[in-house]
Formats: sequence, structure tokens, C-alpha cells
Amino acid sequence: MKAALYARYSSDNQRDASIEDQLRICRARAEREGWTIIDSYTDRAISGASLLRPGVQELISDALKGRFDVILAESLDRLSRDQEDIAGLYKRMRFAGVSIVTLSEGEVSELHIGLKGTMGALFLKDLADKTRRGLRGRVEKGRSGGGLCYGYDVIRTADPDDRGERDINPAEANVVRRIFRDYLSGQSSRTIAMTLNREGISGPQGKEWGPSTIHGNPKRGTGILNNELYIGRLVWNRLRYMKDPDTGKRVSRPNPESEWVVQEVPDLRIVDQDLWDAVKKRQKSLSFDTSATGSNPMNDRRRPKHLFGGLIKCGCCGGGYSLISKDLLGCAASRNKGTCDNRLNIRRDALEASILNGLRKHLMSPELFNEFCAEFTREVNRLRIERGADLAGWRSELEKVDRELDKMVDAILQGFPPAKLKDKAEKLEARKAELSELLDNADEPPPLLHPNMARMYQDRIAKLCENLQSEEDRGAAVDVLRSLVDEITLVPENGELSIVLRGDLGAILRFAAGKQNPDFLSEAEALDNLLSQKSLVAGVGF
Repeated sequence: MKAALYARYSSDNQRDASIEDQLRICRARAEREGWTIIDSYTDRAISGASLLRPGVQELISDALKGRFDVILAESLDRLSRDQEDIAGLYKRMRFAGVSIVTLSEGEVSELHIGLKGTMGALFLKDLADKTRRGLRGRVEKGRSGGGLCYGYDVIRTADPDDRGERDINPAEANVVRRIFRDYLSGQSSRTIAMTLNREGISGPQGKEWGPSTIHGNPKRGTGILNNELYIGRLVWNRLRYMKDPDTGKRVSRPNPESEWVVQEVPDLRIVDQDLWDAVKKRQKSLSFDTSATGSNPMNDRRRPKHLFGGLIKCGCCGGGYSLISKDLLGCAASRNKGTCDNRLNIRRDALEASILNGLRKHLMSPELFNEFCAEFTREVNRLRIERGADLAGWRSELEKVDRELDKMVDAILQGFPPAKLKDKAEKLEARKAELSELLDNADEPPPLLHPNMARMYQDRIAKLCENLQSEEDRGAAVDVLRSLVDEITLVPENGELSIVLRGDLGAILRFAAGKQNPDFLSEAEALDNLLSQKSLVAGVGF
């Protein structure tokens, strides 16, 4: 039986050797059972509260490929402490025909999943409650409840009872006061951030300054201008953090003011009260309703504001191009932080039109498409034939290896000394395992492409462009087009912006424009992949 080992520890305070200890005792168990260890998977200093760990994700992927028959771990909570995750993992492994065995529980069953999943969830909740109680006690003594605040230094101490003490950092405190004064004088957060970056003054955690670092969110108490610690008032538990079960990312939620813990710490005041009050007055006069970008959980799920929103990057700094006015796109780092020299802008509609015109020109122009259609069909079929040839070769070689092994068995039965065949047999067995894995992991090549298929693809591109102009069908068309684009890079050249398209759509246009691209035949593989997908072949979403 083929086995995979898994080990994890969750805290930087634990020894890294804990991983090796877990693997060592698991190896000993596998040897006693006579199992062959295929591979070991580990996650170091990562909590078991989520399955979004590289080691366990690789373990799951290999299990679904059939690389092993059993997963062996020290205990079930090494795999996960989350009820939903452990139940889902168990269900997926059963589907793959892979059993889970732990040194603590033995072979895992539904009973273990129910009991241990509940116990793991209770453990995490109890641990979180204990941690919060400890932090609350520290805050009530006027100490830090976690996190390093700009303008202060943490006093390092070996005594756990003295942890959380802070001192004012004179240089950073001067920057804080300057930000308050500059804002009160009428400067915007963006102007202040750009000035600080130009002067080489580092922001929190040594990063560059940005507008949001300064103005933050007044309701949540974030940002330099809203941090009440600067007036000697320590506020803790203003926000609570939860993990999104779909993404595993932490999401903040505001707590009611009745749950806040407030402690006066006058020795940590940096900004005098008059300056603070004046800044709050200016903020109030400029305030606007942030609910559209704040706590509404549906905001992140809304469609992009424009066709390629979030996909456009600056070719100089790699940062995003965002709307700087209603229809004008510009480098965000250049405008907001002053850290990029690219000041060239482009109209949103002009960018979209350039890309869509490329589609129309290369995939909808009859005179260009006739040549493209023939070249495309020939090249895609060549690629598919090559894939089929690889599979046929592996199958043929595997049959040959099996025949050689059968001959060896016959020779041994007829009295030939086994020792003389040992080395050759081991090499053949190793090659057999390699070929079997190649065949198991290989997909069957799709059937050869009919010449009319490329014309069907042209029709769908035409329909896609048509749907982009229709209010009723635009949403689905936008989703399809965005799925073909990984990134759009705008590169300044001679005072203009050139457009570099990355992703399947870029490959399609490069292939279709073959005369301008000497390597155009290599781009056919991207189209082959797209045509192999049901979403395009069947026309779903068009």
C-alpha cells in the first residue's frame, strides 16, 4: 500500500524539529504496516484553522491524482481543526479512495470526524477567548493590545508581565505632528503622502505612504488622522476579525461602542488637543458617506466599473492604472504616492476600443480570416496529433516492459538464478511505475479539429462583440472577455502608451496577426486550449 505522510505545527514558538518528530514516528508506523512511503507533506508555523495551506493543498491534489492509498498523520487535528474543512477533506478522500490513518485515532471514520471536528473547533474558540482575555488585561493596564503603532517603539523585555510597554519615537512623532499640521493647512492626504515619499520618509512598517495610510476610515479609527493614541487615549476592540470561509482571508467588522475598551495613557500623547480638534472639524466638513465602500458585504462582489477594471498595470512600476476622472485612466502610484515617473494617461473608452478593434480586425475581417482559418486548423491539429503520439508511445513502451517482466518470471520458474535478473528487473519496474504515472496523469487528446470549427469560433467572437453593446447581455459578455485576459500593461514609448495584452486573448490576437509575429504558430496552443473547453465549444456565455 502506498502512503503519504503529513505533519504540521502551528506556532513560531514551537520547535521546527516538531515536524521531523512527527514524520519520524509516522515513518516507523508505516514500516510496521509494510507501507511504501510515496512522499511527505508539511506546513510549518501555520494554523490548522484553515485548509488554505500549501502543504495540505498539495497533499489533496496528489490524493485526487491517485498517487497514494492512505494518508498518515500524528493526529486528525494536524490536518485541520475546522469542522467544515475536516468533514470536506474526509469526504473528498473517500471519493478518491484514500483512507486517513492517524497515530492517535487509528483509521479515521465518520465518528472521528464528528467528535474531533467539534473538539478542534471548541479548542480554537477557547484559545481565541483566552488570548482576548490576556490582551484585554494588558490594555486595561495601558499597554499595547497587539500591533506596532507608527510613532512609538515597543520596549523589549524578557518578563511576560511587562510586555506591551511603549515609548514615543521622537522622529516618527515629529512626522505625525507634521501630517496633522499639513492636513489642517489645507493639503490633501494624497499631497502629504507624495511629499513624504519624495523626501524619503518611510511610512508604517517601513513602507511607502499612501492617501489611505493618512486619512484612513474615521468610523473605524484607522489612519494617522484617526488614531486616538496620539492624544493619549488607547482604544481596543474597535474591530473584530473573521475569516471568510471561501477565501480564508481575514475580514474586519466594527464592534458596537459598548464593547470598546478605552484606557487613558497621557504619557503617550503626541498631538495636542487643539490641533486634534481642529483636524476633526476639517474632516467633518469634508466628510461623505462611505457606506458604498465600507461595510456592505456585497460591494466586493459587484461587477467591475469598466470592462478591464483591475487588470490594467503600469509598465514602469507594475502598479495599477485606475480611474483618475470619469473616463481617464492613470498610474495610481504616480498620482497618489509620487513613486512612479509615468504621468501618461489614457481614456478608458479608447483603451477598450483598441482591444475590441483588434478582435474585429484579426478575427472578423474576411480577407484576413481565410488565411487565419486554414493556418489555425492545421496548427491545432498538429498539436493534438503530437499529444496523441506521446500517449501512444507511452502505452507501447509499457506493453513492452510488461512483456519483458513476464519473460523474467518465466525464466526464474525454469530455474534461472533470480540474482542475475535482479538489477534489470528493478530498472524495468521503475520504468513501469514512471510510465504508469505518466499515463494516469495525462489527458486524452481532444479529437482533431474540423475545418469549420474555426469559423464557428469567429461567429462567437462576433456575437461577443455584439453582446458588449447590449445592456441585457453585456454582463455575461464582459465576464467571458475578462476571463481571456490576465493583464493589460501600458508601456510609455516616445510619449505614447503602447498596449501589451497578456493571457489567452493576447495569444489569440498574436496568432491571428501571424505576419507581424514570426512565432505565431506557437500561439495556437492557447486557442487549442480554449476550443477544448466546453464554455467556448458549446457557446456557453455567448
